[in-house]
Amino acid sequence: MDKINFLFELGTEEIPASYIKNAIDKIEESFKKDLVEFKLNYITIELFSTPRRLSIKVLGLDDCQADEEIEKSGPAKRVAYDEAGNLTKAGQGFLRGANAKEEDIYILSSAKGEYIAIKQFVKGKATKELLSVMMKNAIERIVFPKTMKWGLTKFMFARPIRWILALYNNEILDFEYNNIKSSNVSYGIRFDKKYDYIDFTNVFDYPERLKEVKVIADRDERKDLIKKQINALSNSEIKVLPDERLMEIVTDLVEFPTAVMASFPEEYLFLPPKIITSTLTQNQKYFCVLDKNNNLTNKFVFISNGNPEYSEIIKQGNEKVVRARLEDAKFYYNEDTKRPLKAYVGKLDNVVFQAKLGTLSEKTQRVNLICTYISEKIKLNKEETLKISEATILSKADLVTLMLGEKEFTKLQGYIGMYYALQSGIENDIATAIYEHYMPRGQNDDLPSNIIGAVLSIADKFDTLCGIIGVDLIPTGSNDPFALRRAANGIVQIIDEYNFDLSLNDLVEFCFKILESKLQKAKHNIEIVKDFVKQRIKWLLEINNIDFDVINALDIFEWDNIVEIKNRAKDLQKFKTLPQFITLVSGYKRVSNILDKNQFEGDFDYTLLVETNEKILTDSLINLEKEVKPLLEKMQYHLIMEKIVPLGAEIDAFFDKVLVMCDDEKLKNNRLALLNKIKTLFLQVADISKINYENQ
Repeated sequence: MDKINFLFELGTEEIPASYIKNAIDKIEESFKKDLVEFKLNYITIELFSTPRRLSIKVLGLDDCQADEEIEKSGPAKRVAYDEAGNLTKAGQGFLRGANAKEEDIYILSSAKGEYIAIKQFVKGKATKELLSVMMKNAIERIVFPKTMKWGLTKFMFARPIRWILALYNNEILDFEYNNIKSSNVSYGIRFDKKYDYIDFTNVFDYPERLKEVKVIADRDERKDLIKKQINALSNSEIKVLPDERLMEIVTDLVEFPTAVMASFPEEYLFLPPKIITSTLTQNQKYFCVLDKNNNLTNKFVFISNGNPEYSEIIKQGNEKVVRARLEDAKFYYNEDTKRPLKAYVGKLDNVVFQAKLGTLSEKTQRVNLICTYISEKIKLNKEETLKISEATILSKADLVTLMLGEKEFTKLQGYIGMYYALQSGIENDIATAIYEHYMPRGQNDDLPSNIIGAVLSIADKFDTLCGIIGVDLIPTGSNDPFALRRAANGIVQIIDEYNFDLSLNDLVEFCFKILESKLQKAKHNIEIVKDFVKQRIKWLLEINNIDFDVINALDIFEWDNIVEIKNRAKDLQKFKTLPQFITLVSGYKRVSNILDKNQFEGDFDYTLLVETNEKILTDSLINLEKEVKPLLEKMQYHLIMEKIVPLGAEIDAFFDKVLVMCDDEKLKNNRLALLNKIKTLFLQVADISKINYENQ
């Protein structure tokens, strides 16, 4: 069997940068799936991508499938033949379906009986024929967030397909899709018409020859080149601000990158820094430049996809766009800061938070009540409580300023509020809380840095969570338009970080009480919210490396207090690996299994103890009950575990020496009652019968 090399390039109009990684991954996934299905071996796969092309190169590919001898079994012998030994309709049907003759039949014996069977020789198909199927599958298996159609066909893709390059070794592989025929031609970057296209006669020339037409198809190479060019623009006085997220985006925006330093008038540097950085990085996809003291400068770096000879003209155009955006920001800022931030609070009456839940003003009032409730429960002083209240009143005011109202800088909500608060003379910690009450915005985001922002963040998120679920807008699957999972994740992270001793169930019920006039199914949805929060606490434990069986062992509790449940989980996780604890779990599982299968009557009676080992176990248990009670109140689960673990050996000794299910009914019931006392004590800590050692 010979080996061949294959190249497939799908040429398109510019595909959005955010679509490209998923698209090229799907192409690779599709080819690998089909290569396995068609039983074709290969040495390696290489991937290439730019905004205008998605390419795959398969090296060392089998030129055909291996020939196979396939055994096909049919109906049972007694069904395939009649009493005279002639084939029945079932037997004849099997032959027709297998395209075989009667003389090809042999009898196959198995544990289930005898069956008729045949062997067929299947000649392997040529890879050239199968590759057409694989290319078609690869195109159709790509899923884009948005698609479009063009021309007269119904075919949908992210952007119009303009060419298909398909090479089988050094030859064009015949293929047609959506009226586009394959060729050995690819196209270069648009600005250079002289070298607009290039024809390939060798798979190995790709992607090197594309550089002749100003295309760097290797994504990693393109990314490294951008980094080198950016670094070359830095010196002892200035440096380009690293931004890995932006680097990934710009790598997929260009085919032939050129890093260019540009600038905007220094007069705009008075603006809040995030307005400038947001304009540059988010709106324009440019890199910010800092001075040697890490202060923002009026310079920026953009990655051009145009002809380097015209970089100066391109730079002037980009500077003009940035200047226009910053001029807008300057106008918004100057107009907004003519009044203190408090002046905008009244406008919240005219902004709807959610149709059934009222305005932002109403939401702010509810959040203030929730903040007061939390402050009392965690015993904050009067000064802190007053600061939280002031931060709450101002927390949404920036949403009605020009800066955010004109939709130019919507991602800066909270930050604008903080900056305007500082300009209005508001204390720093209150202003910081206005910004940080939106934190965390994602799993890896920072948490509020002070207790004012922490309480406000919890209250705001709880109001949203209870309100949205309260009006039956419950997240389903991946559909979570109000980001309730993110909000609940934030709640449990903040409570955990600040060790707030807070009853979540009580807090949920308080939130529903102040939402009562807005909601229709309050009682039903209260339980949904409680369960929703419980699932996020489980998530918190998981990211803190708590095993699933440990989490399951705690499922018997209300999951009402995050600090308590996490302490239980951490201590149980530590003890789980100890040999003595394994003995304890084993003994407890025997206790639990016996009680699950047997009922008993009456209470435990110490005077009915007969055997030495049941007396020893009982005395230890009675002492433990006394010692554990105050430790439970103090949530000192580590000490509780230390005291309970030795009981494992005594439980084992009890089962070795004492017959629980004896003939004497009184003794049996009393021993079952003793086991129930053990179970009752343990269930105050965890249901350790859920601990699993099978895979360890």
